[in-house]
Amino acid sequence: MKVAVIGSGGREHAIALTISKSKNLSELYCIPGNPGTKNFANNVQLNTNQSESIVQFSIDNQIDLVVIGPEQPLVDGLSDELRRNNIKVFGPSSEAAKIESSKSFAKKIMNEANVPTSKYREFTSSEIDDAKKYLSTCNFPIVIKADGLAAGKGVVICRDLDEALDNLFKITINKVFGDAGNKILVEEFLNGEEASVFAITDGKIFITLPAAQDHKRVGDNDTGKNTGGMGAYAPTPLITPELELVIQQKIIKPVIDQLNKAGIPFIGCLYAGLMITADGPKVIEFNCRFGDPETQVVLPLLDGDFLEILYSAAAGKLNSNAVKYNGGSAVCVVAASKGYPDRYEKGFQISGLDIEDPEIIIYHAGTVEKDGQIVTKGGRVLGITAVLRENNIRNARNKVYEVLKKIRFKNIYYRNDIALKA
Repeated sequence: MKVAVIGSGGREHAIALTISKSKNLSELYCIPGNPGTKNFANNVQLNTNQSESIVQFSIDNQIDLVVIGPEQPLVDGLSDELRRNNIKVFGPSSEAAKIESSKSFAKKIMNEANVPTSKYREFTSSEIDDAKKYLSTCNFPIVIKADGLAAGKGVVICRDLDEALDNLFKITINKVFGDAGNKILVEEFLNGEEASVFAITDGKIFITLPAAQDHKRVGDNDTGKNTGGMGAYAPTPLITPELELVIQQKIIKPVIDQLNKAGIPFIGCLYAGLMITADGPKVIEFNCRFGDPETQVVLPLLDGDFLEILYSAAAGKLNSNAVKYNGGSAVCVVAASKGYPDRYEKGFQISGLDIEDPEIIIYHAGTVEKDGQIVTKGGRVLGITAVLRENNIRNARNKVYEVLKKIRFKNIYYRNDIALKA
C-alpha cells in the first residue's frame, strides 16, 4: 500500500514510524513531515490547510490510505474532500470532528448517550453578565474552557472568583484563545487522576489501546499553564482491566453509538480524556484524533500490523485482531523551548541526536533542518522516549532522563517529574 500521513509533529512522527514497519507498505509519504520522518519516509512540502493540493497529490500518486494526524485539517473537512474523491482516509468527517472542535457539541452528545462527565453551563461572549452571576454562585475551584480549538491550551482552572472573572474577561473580551472563546463552558472541577484512552473505530465497532497518562501543565508537580503536553507514559497502572471494561462500555461505546444514531459516524481515533474520580471515570474532553504526546508512548507498545488496523477502520471493516499490547512500557519527556507555551526563541542548533539505542526513540516535534543542521522551530521541540519490552515504568523513566542529559540546545526546558505518579 501507498500511505500518506498528514502533519509535522511528534504524534505524526510516531504514527509514520509505526506504519513504516508494516509488511503491507510499499511507499510512505509525510505531508509535510519533519527532519525525523525524513529518515524513513518521503517528506512532501504541501500545506496541510490546502485540501485541494493534498487530494490532487493523493490522486496523482495513487495513495491507498491517508492518515490525518492533527485536529485542524479534520475540522476543516480534509477527510470529507478525500472521501468525495474515493480515497480511503483514517480520520473523522468535519461533522464528527465537532466532538473536539465544539465542547458544547461534545457535552450534548455525552448527555444524550448518558456518559458520565462534569456538570457545566455554557455562555456566549454576549452573555458575560450572566456568566459573572453564575460564577458568583459556584464552588471553587472551577474550570473555564474555550468552546473551540485552542491547541490544547484553552482550559483554565480558577481557584477563586477573582481569578474566574479575570479569565472570563481574557477569554471572551481579550480573545487570548481567539475565536475559540466566542463561547465558553464553566465546568465543575473534578478531583482524581487523569488518563487518556484511544479507541480505534470504523464507526461501529472499536478497540482500545493501552491507556496513557499525559502531563499538561508546564511546570513540575502540575504547576503553571496548560500546554499541549509536556510528557506521557503508558500503560498507566491507574486503568485496571476492570476499569478498562467500564470505560469501553459506559463511555466509548455509548458515544460511538450516539454519533451513529445522529447520522455522523465517527471513523478514526476517538480520544477520551478521563478523570478517574471516587465515583468512577468521567470524561473531561473528547478529541477527534490521536493525542500528543500520548501517541509517542502508546504506539511502540503494539505488536502486529498498525497499518492493517488503520486501513481496516477506514474501509469500514475493523480488524480488531491486527494489533495487541506487547506487555512493555514507555515514557516520553518533551524537551521544549524555555518560555513555552507563551513566547520563546527558536533557531538554536540541537546536538546529541545521534544516540544509538534500540530502547530510545527521539521524536521530532518542533525541528527544522538548516544547512545540514537540526535546529529548534517550535515550543515543543523533541519527545525523548524510552521503550522497554517489560512493564517497568521506573526503569523507562530512569533511562529517559539519562538520555536527556545528552540532548542540548539553547534554552532547553523539560519537566523533571514525568511518570512519577506511576
